[in-house]
Amino acid sequence: MTESLDSWAILRWLDGDEPAAARVEAAIPSRPVMSWINLGEVAYIVERRAGVDRARRVVRELRPRLTLDLPSEARVLEAAHLKAGYTMAYADAFAVATAIAHGATLLTGDPEILNGDPTWPVEDLRS
Repeated sequence: MTESLDSWAILRWLDGDEPAAARVEAAIPSRPVMSWINLGEVAYIVERRAGVDRARRVVRELRPRLTLDLPSEARVLEAAHLKAGYTMAYADAFAVATAIAHGATLLTGDPEILNGDPTWPVEDLRS
């Protein structure tokens, strides 16, 4: 099974918040898919919390451990379509669009995603 991560999952993993951290740790060896948009979201949140050096280090360390998806025009439009139809952040729409495009299960605990379309391939990391 292909897995995908959003910023919610990575941030919980970085913080060691269980049970999400253990599930993300188990997924990392298979190089889960993640949109560059969502990695950018991780970077700005880490920079706000711990500074630019820590944010750059996190990105540098994650790059070889993830399969990073640079959004195409089609992915941008699919994310826009998802954003138009559901109450969610635009970055969350990229996470969903990326998972769907790769036939992956999105590992997340983000309520905006989990409360979206029940056909989305998601796994709730909150419990």
